[in-house]
Amino acid sequence: MDRKRIGILTSGGDCPGLNAVLRAASRASEKLGWELVGFQDGFEGLLSTTDHMILDRRITTGIMHLGGTLLGTVNKGQFISRGSGRQASFIPAEVLGKTRQTFQSLNLQGLIVVGGDGSLNIALQMHQAGLPVIGVPKTIDNDLEATDMTFGFDSAVECVASSLDRLHTTATSHKRVMVIEVMGRHAGWIALHGGLAGGADIILIPEIPFEFSQVAAEVLRREREGAKCTMVVIAEGAKPKDGRVSRLQNANGENRLGGIGEIVSREIGNRTGKEVRTCVLGHLQRGGAPTMLDRILGTRFGIKAVQLIAEGNFGSMVSYRNHATCAVPISDAVHKMRRVDPRGQLVEHARAVEISFGD
Repeated sequence: MDRKRIGILTSGGDCPGLNAVLRAASRASEKLGWELVGFQDGFEGLLSTTDHMILDRRITTGIMHLGGTLLGTVNKGQFISRGSGRQASFIPAEVLGKTRQTFQSLNLQGLIVVGGDGSLNIALQMHQAGLPVIGVPKTIDNDLEATDMTFGFDSAVECVASSLDRLHTTATSHKRVMVIEVMGRHAGWIALHGGLAGGADIILIPEIPFEFSQVAAEVLRREREGAKCTMVVIAEGAKPKDGRVSRLQNANGENRLGGIGEIVSREIGNRTGKEVRTCVLGHLQRGGAPTMLDRILGTRFGIKAVQLIAEGNFGSMVSYRNHATCAVPISDAVHKMRRVDPRGQLVEHARAVEISFGD
């Protein structure tokens, strides 16, 4: 009798902790006597007869501490119709038909989709079309409402905090203002946590529109009180009051969030006469080894995903609530964003240690 098989793929942006998920899912599958089939390059691997591998103990040993994903990932392809913001994408019927054929030819009992909001939307459509799918949330922005935390977030925060540590020394030496632009399209969790951990003086996030005059006034206040530098952390999606988010056009003609750090730096310099430098962390936040917390969280997510398949609990997403893994419907997870509460305790505590939000 053939062994049961389940599939797994990683889709969307990469982040630390993905390999921990793959390793854990492999071990959990092995315990049940199942084979785990890993599809390469996200959903696109489902359309090929060769873009997959058996993720056995030999392949997955020694990968937990590695960043990125063993399987590779894409955020474009035949499954995705590009839209603005969080506009839903729809799977073409032909693509869905090829996916069914892959399930049948490989005798898959279920598929684990590891991805963010867009990838989970595709997983939901697959489930609604009758395919046995389980979701695992992945976003360094930590902005999915259906889970308290996603792996990759802690590693991104560590990157921001350690960068602030390094930049603080050079800023102090030259008595400069340092503006550090970090990821965070719609939610300021990375900026807020990273800024708190790294000793930022000003944190600008999407949830609290700021005023250039207030930011400049804070820089001058600190100078009057003897501060040798000012550290400003700004999320890429932050915007001034009555203003719009900043976008940059890449070589392919696509408009993407970015550039707000340079705008804020220029305004601070013009309004204060201070020397200002900008540092955009960009994909540094996605790369490198996962923190211990992300290794543990990724491991727990991988194990829980296999358990949900064993239970036949398809159409579910692994969630982390009150320090325990659980399951929620994928439909409850997509397009529901968790944002920073401007009046919440974390912002309140940041203000208590004299962090300004430019408002």
